Amino acid sequence: MTTSVSRAVAYWTTTALLVAECFVGGVMGVLKLEPFRGVTTHLGYPLYFMTILGVCYLSAGAVVLAPRLPRLKEWAYAGLIFIYTGATASHIWVGDAAKTLVGPLIFAGLAVASWALRPQSRRLPVG
Repeated sequence: MTTSVSRAVAYWTTTALLVAECFVGGVMGVLKLEPFRGVTTHLGYPLYFMTILGVCYLSAGAVVLAPRLPRLKEWAYAGLIFIYTGATASHIWVGDAAKTLVGPLIFAGLAVASWALRPQSRRLPVG
């Protein structure tokens, strides 16, 4: 495979996984479904916070997939990094085991990888 084909495959693989998580997490958040309901209360957040995060997840997933909109994509990726690092920090704050950090850190890594592998047409113009 050529470098550009490998890069495109890596971009779409990381982006598909990230967007799938955004849509699944978003729906579960908006509908306040388990197991995230229990995690939210365990971390000390009110249940209405699930609705806010769910809408953010759904919006970010839609923007990452949408053609063009480079500035919104930057914001969506930044928002996802805030969500995943915030989840990591929340688990650390309440004294959870290290294994609870794996999920948010993997998704943060997927967000960074998807952002870094974007084709030029999906980037904010320089200058």
